[in-house]
Amino acid sequence: MIITFWLSLFIAFYTFVGYGILLFIIIKIKRALKGRKVVTDVADEQLPECTLVVAAYNEEHFIGEKIANSLALNYPAGKLKFVFVTDGSSDRTTDIIARYPQIQLLHRPGRAGKIAAVHRAMEYVTTEAVVFTDANTFLNADAIKRICRHYADATVGCVAGEKRVQIDTNADASAAGEGFYWKYESALKKWDSELYSVVGAAGELFSVRRNLYQDVPPDTVLDDFMISMLIAAKGYRIVYEPEAYALETASENVTEELKRKIRIAAGGIQSILRLVPLLFSFKYPLLSFQYVSHRVLRWTVTPFCLILALLTNLALAFAGKGLIYDVLFAGQVFFYLLAFLGFIMEKRHIRVKALFVPYYFCVMNYAVLAGIIRYFTKKQSAMWEKVQRKQ
Repeated sequence: MIITFWLSLFIAFYTFVGYGILLFIIIKIKRALKGRKVVTDVADEQLPECTLVVAAYNEEHFIGEKIANSLALNYPAGKLKFVFVTDGSSDRTTDIIARYPQIQLLHRPGRAGKIAAVHRAMEYVTTEAVVFTDANTFLNADAIKRICRHYADATVGCVAGEKRVQIDTNADASAAGEGFYWKYESALKKWDSELYSVVGAAGELFSVRRNLYQDVPPDTVLDDFMISMLIAAKGYRIVYEPEAYALETASENVTEELKRKIRIAAGGIQSILRLVPLLFSFKYPLLSFQYVSHRVLRWTVTPFCLILALLTNLALAFAGKGLIYDVLFAGQVFFYLLAFLGFIMEKRHIRVKALFVPYYFCVMNYAVLAGIIRYFTKKQSAMWEKVQRKQ
């Protein structure tokens, strides 16, 4: 039981904190030995031709602003193309896009899911680079330039932009928790990228070389993650570009955020089963180390380790095995009490930000457990279920 407790506690700690600390130390050593690599801008004539692909489904409330944001992007004249695909949209989304001749509109009345729409859009992409972004996210003016400058490096096959969550002063648990999570994720991605490669890109904003793009199965849940990791599996790096960011509002509430997290967790299990060679890659050992540390543990054993750590700690404390077990158990109970208080405050619409992080942490790990169950009971569809976001 003692071994189970310490092993469970170590895995949980390493997953959420230890890996970040280890990365930070390794990066500091690497910088001391080799210096810090600086990515510089390239001349406009050296930037590749690029296509911005946007898959939109019933986004009439956002699509006008998205179009304005896209057409205002700073990129050399004649080098940026726009493809919007709206398969299955039944509102005014298609009509709004059709007003803009600069945009190539692809539409079919039937809805086959986002990845099917993306695959169809890619048939029309002939440029060297392609950038994917969501219909409800807005990019900074230089986002495409900041992304595409990385393709001057032949080892780079994919570029991950930064996701930023818009948070106001009255943020609830979904906004505050998601915002904190993405700030920490951004730091990890910066260090992952500097060490070797980011492990997967998020669909809010990422880019790939057109010739490296590979269709993923139509039932793929996390298409953005799979598309980027298949490129990494070919030996190309995924680099992180924090100066290219996609801004979006948080989920409407924790219930909506939980819906999104469960889907991601189910897709995570699916991705792990389809990327088994990357778990123990002798060809790319550093990528395997990053992949397991940053993704696999979170999506598989760590939520179970949290439960095991609590239960075994309880048994050890009541068995009188030592003061350290009493202190650790008290610490765990205190943390989960804070999470429970966060839940109560959220239900009563009382904003206490100090309680949002433990509450959001518990929601995230519950989502992983629910996602695992959903995947293995075959209840997770690849069809994207829209999450309501704050207006």
